[in-house]
Amino acid sequence: MPEDHDWEAYKVPPTRTPVSERTTSVPNPVDFFQSAFSYVFDAPVTFVRGLVERFQNKNKFYYYHQKFRRVPDLSECLEGDYLCYYEAEAQWRRDRMVDQEIVEIVRERMSACKQREGPNQFQNCAKEIELLAQVTKAYEDRYGDLGYHGNARTCLMKQKHRMMEERKAAQEKQQ
Repeated sequence: MPEDHDWEAYKVPPTRTPVSERTTSVPNPVDFFQSAFSYVFDAPVTFVRGLVERFQNKNKFYYYHQKFRRVPDLSECLEGDYLCYYEAEAQWRRDRMVDQEIVEIVRERMSACKQREGPNQFQNCAKEIELLAQVTKAYEDRYGDLGYHGNARTCLMKQKHRMMEERKAAQEKQQ
């Protein structure tokens, strides 16, 4: 590589970036609107948001630990108490989702046991299979035949009819 560089081909960058010269004394309207927006809208919103965040940081609330209070069952609601009906319906939907998750967890445990045990699954996973059968039967007893649009009232009626049939069968058995 030669010692003398061709300075015209490889120019050295300037040491400082030049400042653009204003050609007019009239202020730029964009700068005016940006500063007006900043002071009128952005600064108050940022200030209020800072206050809200400071308040929220004092009272941390984790939503994944949210616990709902138990509300009365639909059978305990007074006639015409529509708020109680609504709360009972919401409680029933939450209970149904919890029961679905329980069935799913037990099913996952059983499939993991079957995967782990391989050919010996029938003797080594008998406890998980029995638990899945119990949980599935309990879920079907409570929510089976309700369909997608099932609600607390139809579930309550289904349980009432099942109890009446069991009572009738017990009476016939005694005679």
